[in-house]
Amino acid sequence: MFTGAMVALVTPFQDGEVDFRTLDELIDFQLENGIDAIVPVGTTGESPTLSHAEHKKVIERVVKAAAGQVPVIAGAGSNSTAEAIELTAFAKKVGADATLQVDPYYNKPTQEGFYQHFKAIAEEVDLPLVLYDIPGRCGAGMTPETVVRLAELENIVAIKEASGKLDHASEIAARCDLTIISGDDSLTLPIASVGGKGVISVVANIVTADVKAMTDLILEGDFTSALKWHKKLFALCRNLLSLATNPIPIKAAMSMLNMCSDEMRLPMVPMDESKKAILRQALKAYGLLN
Repeated sequence: MFTGAMVALVTPFQDGEVDFRTLDELIDFQLENGIDAIVPVGTTGESPTLSHAEHKKVIERVVKAAAGQVPVIAGAGSNSTAEAIELTAFAKKVGADATLQVDPYYNKPTQEGFYQHFKAIAEEVDLPLVLYDIPGRCGAGMTPETVVRLAELENIVAIKEASGKLDHASEIAARCDLTIISGDDSLTLPIASVGGKGVISVVANIVTADVKAMTDLILEGDFTSALKWHKKLFALCRNLLSLATNPIPIKAAMSMLNMCSDEMRLPMVPMDESKKAILRQALKAYGLLN
């Protein structure tokens, strides 16, 4: 249902407030460059520091700006099942096409807890659900066995696989027909080699067309040509992943490219100047800056 190049959209801020004018411009940029789906208010969208009211306004604004041209997969996860259901119901109300549901963070539930959490959301709101497994952020993650159980539920249609373990993706692909989407830009092609169908991408915030070119080739089965794009994108992806915690580097890059401010909300802070110099060089090497 959801394949190809999907952007994990940043949430721009200006003077402490969500900058909705710039948000509209970022959405226009994505649409003009051929993105396959837009994913607002996930980790890259700084959902932890948005109020519930802001979170809902961003979802509604993205749905309105996308205007049905591409699917909107709204971040609606929480470590409270009731809150996740509330956000999911709102996303459906305003016309989102699906929601992204992250592992419950901090609580560290058992595997049965993961199952019951996602099952409750899927059964409460009739809207496609994309699981998001990222144990490094959440303190705990799902086993492939739990994912396979969840794949039996009608509304659960895909998983954003960000465990960093290729074996997880391989086992999920072997045991069920859930659509597997890479959650790491540098692993999009490796995950595709074992059955992945695309990426929810951070780097697509700035090089949308290039990520789209690679995922189009993957979906066509042309892995030789896709490898050329992987090699081109790899250094840029690694810099955006390794210099600081996401989304600090991507916002710094977007600021350098005059796309949005690098403003963050505490406890996240902008990138320090020494690392900005490394990032600037990476953008120059890629051809994005003179």
